[in-house]
Amino acid sequence: MNNDGPESLRFEHDELHDQLEKATRAGGATGDAARHVLEVVGPHVQLEEAFAIPPLTLLPALASGVVPDDVAEILEKSARLKEELPGMLADHQRIVAALKRLMQAAMEEKQAGFADFARKLILHAQMEEEVLYPAAIVVGDYVRLLREKG
Repeated sequence: MNNDGPESLRFEHDELHDQLEKATRAGGATGDAARHVLEVVGPHVQLEEAFAIPPLTLLPALASGVVPDDVAEILEKSARLKEELPGMLADHQRIVAALKRLMQAAMEEKQAGFADFARKLILHAQMEEEVLYPAAIVVGDYVRLLREKG
C-alpha cells in the first residue's frame, strides 16, 4: 500500500508550491508577501504530508468495505494528526493572514492572477480544516473501531 497519500493531493500541493514560487518572482510587495507565505507554509505542509494525507489512502478500500491488514503506520499517523491538530489550525491562521497580505499586495500592484491564487489558497486551507483533517482522523478512528470489534 502506498502510504504517501492520494496522488491528487500530492499533485495539488506541488501545484500550489509552484504558484507560490512564481509569485515570489513577481517582485515588489507581491514577491515579498509570497516569500513570507512560503516561509509560513513550508513546515505546515511537511506536517500535512507526514500525518494528514497518508490516512486518506485508505478511503477507497474502506468505502468498498475492505480494511487492509497493513494499517499500523496509518493508525499512528492518524493519531499523531489528532495531537498536532491544534497547532496545525493555528498554522492556518498565520497562513491565511499571510495570504491576505499577498492578496492585498497583488491587488495594489495589479497582479490579479496572484490575488486570485491567494484567495484559492485560503479556500484550500478551509477545505483542509472542514474535510481533509477530519477525514484523516475518522479513517484512523474507524479502523481502530473495526479492529476492536474484531
